Amino acid sequence: MTQIKQIYGPRLEPSSGKKAEALVVMLHGLGADGNDLIEVARIWAPQMASVAFVAPHAPFPCDMTPSGRQWFDFMHDGDYTNMHASMRSTAEMLNEFLNTELDRLSITANKLALVGFSQGTMIALYAALRRLPPIAGIVGYSGALIVEDIPEDPITSKPQVLLIHGTLDNIVPFSAMEAAQSCLISAGIAVTSISRPGLGHSIDEDGLKSGGAFLSKVLVT
Repeated sequence: MTQIKQIYGPRLEPSSGKKAEALVVMLHGLGADGNDLIEVARIWAPQMASVAFVAPHAPFPCDMTPSGRQWFDFMHDGDYTNMHASMRSTAEMLNEFLNTELDRLSITANKLALVGFSQGTMIALYAALRRLPPIAGIVGYSGALIVEDIPEDPITSKPQVLLIHGTLDNIVPFSAMEAAQSCLISAGIAVTSISRPGLGHSIDEDGLKSGGAFLSKVLVT
């Protein structure tokens, strides 16, 4: 049996001081780690007092920035084979982590949401759209749906999805959001997309507000 690499990262317990009623798992971008997105959780926490947050570090050292982490290998020389295998392996690790966190907090899947940035969005979409029972929702910032995966790994789960992307993103092109939305709608998934004019590969204040409102809707109300 293949040993599953342990995933861990900083946590933020509910600001209410009471037992968590929902969980948000935040998946960072390429070359960062969980400490990056847990700061976003501190912004959202006051409006979601019953929600716990955790921002795990990706399981692998980053190919381009050894001090950072990555969720999976990107394609090399136009070959998606290794990337697909890497994503599947990471999805298995991530699901094990999610199961452990849900059990720890005694929370069911319909009170779980994933938030991703860049590569974190990619692995969030890949894993959550194939995880049963369905989670409550996904917020994806500046990311993409790896379309080529879908014929081989069909979607089995349909959580609500919010995609937010800067129009001037020079890392993951803005067109990736439009392509993801089209594909998700075709799969019968409820998806909302928000463009941020003039924004690069980043999250701005309006994007944070939209993400927080979405999470409050799918988790708290």
